Amino acid sequence: MKQLFAYEEEAGRIELFIRIVYSFLMGIVLMIYGFIAGICMLIQFFVVLILGRRSQGLSDFIQGYLEYYVHILPYTSYMTDERPGILPSPVSIYEEEKV
Repeated sequence: MKQLFAYEEEAGRIELFIRIVYSFLMGIVLMIYGFIAGICMLIQFFVVLILGRRSQGLSDFIQGYLEYYVHILPYTSYMTDERPGILPSPVSIYEEEKV
């Protein structure tokens, strides 16, 4: 399992300038994805209110948005030089239980 928020000492200066353009493109995708996810959250609210249960499709879409956001955070926060894809790809996020 790969840790998303791991410290990396090495940093590329050229990557820093590429990151500006790349982050702008990811920001556009994130903004559109977030707008649609917000509409899905509003619809999900009414589905729960009226039917008393959640819609699997709406939950999956909202989960995909949140996973994409968390997936691009290390790159946009200057924590890594490893570029994530501009378009969303499946990512699994788990909490580690402390024993």
